[in-house]
Amino acid sequence: MEFKDNEAIYLQIAAYVCDNILMNKWPPEQKIPSVRDLAVELEVNPNTVMRSYEFLQKQEVVYNKRGLGLFVAPDGYERVKSLRRENFMQQNLPELFKNMYLLDISADEIIKRFSQYKSENYGQTANENEDKE
Repeated sequence: MEFKDNEAIYLQIAAYVCDNILMNKWPPEQKIPSVRDLAVELEVNPNTVMRSYEFLQKQEVVYNKRGLGLFVAPDGYERVKSLRRENFMQQNLPELFKNMYLLDISADEIIKRFSQYKSENYGQTANENEDKE
């Protein structure tokens, strides 16, 4: 994993865990890697992974089963999606709108590019996505 300089490593690790939950690699009620295992995998200090896991426990994304380890919360997927969505709406969207305005990019062009992106990366057409919502 390549870490960015502009964000705390423990938050980047938490985002990595959340990505795995959103991609359903770690579904609800599944045990997630131990602190030691994830630290070795990501080549970081176990204390950093511990801090990430504590952060995710406070967000109620994961929970501890005493003696067994950490597990994805039953509503972990929904919690991650909700938290990420809110963050995107508050942080990323205003920046996107600003750039669209400054660069004179239309919403139609963004929609076209987004449809193309989904098709190329996920094999999903615009109609398939509308059915999911």
